[in-house]
Amino acid sequence: MESYQQRSSVLGNREQQKFEQAFRELFVQHYERLHRYAHTLLRDEDVANDMVQAVFTRLWEKKDPVVHDSGIKSYLYRSIHNLSLNELRREKSKSRYALYRAGNADNRHLPADALQERELGARIEAAIAGLPEQCRAVFLKSRREGKKYAEIAEEMNISVKTVEAQMSKALRVLREKLQDYLVFLVITWLI
Repeated sequence: MESYQQRSSVLGNREQQKFEQAFRELFVQHYERLHRYAHTLLRDEDVANDMVQAVFTRLWEKKDPVVHDSGIKSYLYRSIHNLSLNELRREKSKSRYALYRAGNADNRHLPADALQERELGARIEAAIAGLPEQCRAVFLKSRREGKKYAEIAEEMNISVKTVEAQMSKALRVLREKLQDYLVFLVITWLI
């Protein structure tokens, strides 16, 4: 006579096999088109490949029942779209920061502006240095290294909610410490 555990194990294995088969078919059926879509958004083969891999990895890790759903195509394209937009925002932010840093060296011909920018840069660095250790580490990983909250959480062995809370705290403290310079920052950032 077969025990309950053996039966549930057999049923669990069948479900796992069904999921794996459905996932495999889904991957084969949609990978190429999703890659092309991501590439049109990102204009980079490798990053497009990473985005598609990330969507399928997330689907696999969650053992998401959406694999069997008839709306899976919309789900996959929306996921690629959202991940790609997040990647573009992150790259834009990194580019702006690099331009800002490079622009500081190019603005030496304008002594008043250069002086203000140097002073602002020193104040920003001082404000960042004044943050609590964990808060500062989270902020720098997010803003300077361009890492996502999930990456930071994994790297620092903390929850994503803790990362969010630390970022909120860092931004609040920086706003308070730099409130006299906010107008200058906004104008400089827009130019």
